[in-house]
Amino acid sequence: MSGERDLATLLRGMRPQLNPGRYVYCTLPAKVPAGMRPVVTVAEPEGVTVVVTQDEADALGLRYEYVAAWITLQIHSALEAVGLTAAVAGRLAEQGISCNVVAGFHHDHLFVAADDADRAVQALEQLSADSADSADSSGSA
Repeated sequence: MSGERDLATLLRGMRPQLNPGRYVYCTLPAKVPAGMRPVVTVAEPEGVTVVVTQDEADALGLRYEYVAAWITLQIHSALEAVGLTAAVAGRLAEQGISCNVVAGFHHDHLFVAADDADRAVQALEQLSADSADSADSSGSA
């Protein structure tokens, strides 16, 4: 099943969902330890970055600085879709909200400061509504 490529359709149908919990970015010098359950893993020359629940990081004694909320855009976006990240990050930037984006095969995932979670979801819902209104006024479905 291929993902959606049309930006207007992606924006109208993104349905941002706030996942429960608080998430943190940690860096490890080597591979992910057995038993760790990261939601994101990125291998960089400086080490392995993991995003894990704050509870798991605390239990493992891992250091972190950034506590985030995790928002999933519920539409299946194609990896080659153009403009979704820019539109989402731009709308959040207008609200003074930082955003770290991770693309999975099926969905885009946003990590925003935990204290900004509700405002971020509201801003994304408004972006989606604005896109739907724009399509309605132009006569598109």
